[in-house]
Amino acid sequence: MTSASPTPSRLIATVDDLRTALAESPDVLSFTLGGTVDEETAADAEADGVPREYLDFCRVLDGASCGPSVQIFGLDEADEHQFYCEPVPDSPLPLSPEKLYCVGMIQEAPLFVDRASGDLLGAVEEGPDWPDAERFERLAPGVATFFLERLVTPAEYARLALIDDESLEHDDWLKLLRRAGLAG
Repeated sequence: MTSASPTPSRLIATVDDLRTALAESPDVLSFTLGGTVDEETAADAEADGVPREYLDFCRVLDGASCGPSVQIFGLDEADEHQFYCEPVPDSPLPLSPEKLYCVGMIQEAPLFVDRASGDLLGAVEEGPDWPDAERFERLAPGVATFFLERLVTPAEYARLALIDDESLEHDDWLKLLRRAGLAG
């Protein structure tokens, strides 16, 4: 992974390729890719405390369901999941709505934007036992980087989604990546 944020044009081009492939793929679930957030909605959300880094991603792609266990929320859905930022009794994790913003889930573990740094954090290896993790892992220097370097990279996505060799050909997200010319 790189330490710099990807250029917005790279994210836009990748999402355009995915949208084109999705439009030509009636066998892939149509709700895989969200729409976009307009400037007025983004400004209102930012005024309500939604991190700008996440909003910049939503201006290009308002959520992605990459598989049954891997999802970046659209803005409306993210709003419904902020309870994950609340402290959990006996958890060593520094949970706080003032410090974190929940933007997705992997294997039943929430993904958080660190409000101070913009980094994407999580304890995805722990799955549903994520509150028992000793610390958060820095997954990427932002949502866009995570999407481009981990979810649009077939091997990384398969690892995160826990896809076994037998399921590789049948996973809708991997099909979409191949059809968009992003698989390799």
